[in-house]
Amino acid sequence: MDPFPLTPASFSGQARVAPPDAAFNWLRQGWAGFVANPGLWLAMAVLLLVIFLGLQIVPLIGTLAANLMMPVLTAGMLHAVRRLSDEGSFEIGDLFTGFRRNTGPLVIVGVLYMAGWLIIALVVMILIGGSMAGGIVFGAAGQPAMGAGIGFGGMFLAGLLTLLLGAPLLMAVWFAPALVYFNGLPPVAALKASFDACLKNWLVMTIFGLITLVLCFFAALPMGLGFLVLLPVLYGALYASYRDIFLG
Repeated sequence: MDPFPLTPASFSGQARVAPPDAAFNWLRQGWAGFVANPGLWLAMAVLLLVIFLGLQIVPLIGTLAANLMMPVLTAGMLHAVRRLSDEGSFEIGDLFTGFRRNTGPLVIVGVLYMAGWLIIALVVMILIGGSMAGGIVFGAAGQPAMGAGIGFGGMFLAGLLTLLLGAPLLMAVWFAPALVYFNGLPPVAALKASFDACLKNWLVMTIFGLITLVLCFFAALPMGLGFLVLLPVLYGALYASYRDIFLG
């Protein structure tokens, strides 16, 4: 495992291509960061989950607030990882540093992210609405099997479209909080730089995504308690990927 603190790296402004096996190294670094101070990371993970779950209690407004705060709190978690990496220590208050530095641009990233999902939902509804209506018509006309087939086909297509349209949005937002918070990039420029970096590193990002899905599955098994460990590890891996691609 890498020792802490690590030597700080400078921002190059350009994304480099990471090798496919870098995904494993990012997760290894994320785990190394977690075991460096597991108690404090667990406390931050609990606080983060309490904030987001608490916001979900408030209908609509809570969901909107959670989306707006996501990049801000992500910046705080990344700040904690960076302090551990560069200085060898961090504190729970680091979670809220995004509210004291580049807050406006981080919130705008949240606004654009939320707007992107709303546009995707609208596009999917428009494209799939016809097939769903057709299923209802066939069902009402006494052909339930055909109606159900059309309806399920529409649902499958809706899921596929959401995945295809959502992937570019996730690529755009992946590095955006780090680029806004650490490097002062404007929101749109950060989203573009993040998308370009993910596109350039599509293979290693795909490998990382697949591994993360498997880890999320196992983290969910013990009543979701595994996420208290997985969240800090993934934030550490996110910072490691940002450092590797933009600072490497």
